[in-house]
Amino acid sequence: MLDITFIRNNLELCKTAAVNKNRVVDWDGLLGADEKRRELIKQSEDLRAKRNLTGKLDSEEDRKVARDAKEALKKIEDELRIVEEQFESFMLTVPNVPHESVPIGKNEDDNVEIKTWGEPKKFDFSVKDHMELGRSLDLMDFERGTKVSGFRGYFLKNEGALLEFAILSYALQKLAGKGFTPMTAPSLVREFTLFGNAQLPWGREEIYKMEKDEQYLSGTAEIPITSYFSDEILKEEDFPKKFVAFSPCFRREAGSYGKDTKGLYRVHQFNKVEQVIVAKNDEEASLQMLEELLNNAEEILQDLELPYRVLSMCTGDMGEPQIKKYDIETWIPSKGAYGETMSDSYMGEFQARRLKIRYKTKDGKTMFCHTLNNTAIASPRILIPILENYQEKDGSVRIPKVLQPFVGKERIEPKR
Repeated sequence: MLDITFIRNNLELCKTAAVNKNRVVDWDGLLGADEKRRELIKQSEDLRAKRNLTGKLDSEEDRKVARDAKEALKKIEDELRIVEEQFESFMLTVPNVPHESVPIGKNEDDNVEIKTWGEPKKFDFSVKDHMELGRSLDLMDFERGTKVSGFRGYFLKNEGALLEFAILSYALQKLAGKGFTPMTAPSLVREFTLFGNAQLPWGREEIYKMEKDEQYLSGTAEIPITSYFSDEILKEEDFPKKFVAFSPCFRREAGSYGKDTKGLYRVHQFNKVEQVIVAKNDEEASLQMLEELLNNAEEILQDLELPYRVLSMCTGDMGEPQIKKYDIETWIPSKGAYGETMSDSYMGEFQARRLKIRYKTKDGKTMFCHTLNNTAIASPRILIPILENYQEKDGSVRIPKVLQPFVGKERIEPKR
């Protein structure tokens, strides 16, 4: 959430940001509610002062004035509550303002490639996609997955299951070794966490809701981990707080009908290791940490020896809370193209304002924190480039060296 004073003082900037992020905001409604809210706050403060002053006097006339002020104050406070709710609803629809370095664009076609690493492998045989490999090596079962779980359901089995745990464990250990606090995060979350992280109100159709319990299934560990410090005042000297968190994730993928419907690329349930940072309100330092998170994700792909590219996301494809965002796409041989495997985001104080995450500075000021997050690894999606890039002519799949100690073998052989 943006500061309303910032919005009033930078209205055209905020309007342009909303247009560039393809979001509609009722600016007249917002500013009207803000003006009415401020007017009622002023009236309530004046009445409260009048009540307090006359209530201390002894004359019957003064006591009557105090009683009348009290009754008038109650009516204004009731009206103010309604206006505050309207104001809050409008404020929740205002997206963050992108950094000046972010490319302006409408959709994914306008994202800008900023670097590549590794050369896509040239095969001297006809490559199989991950579904063919999964079936031939008995690593996954989509038919029974659909039978048991429904559309986009799947089972990982044998070395497929071992490979998933291997990559998740490897990423968790690597980042814990870099000083990130390892955590396992709940997947069941309360509604305030989704508003706080700005998944709501925009992404409601993507979220699974547990109607009976008024809880939701989280789509990323970013949600519970960022909310970990909600409504708290932290100490400046303790920053930055860095976390690497594992959680099962759930997404309805409501907006992706007809897109990547087969295989492991776009599923309803998956496992993820997420990097999250809560930091001081210092944009220069936060932008440096955004690069740090990106570097960590790149290192994981380099350790896996998987070719990838990094994209600077344009305004129309970066999401509502982000100030700046990168996507990392890994080479998928069967498509002859890169596919998204990680994203790296800097939100400024946008989430912290919604979640009321603050800290005391050394000179006694109370400031809102900055938040950042990055996908360290998401499975089973990352299994697609691993299996396809490491396949051999005889139908086997080599296991990346860094994962061999976790899987316990060097190669997945066809079943005889």
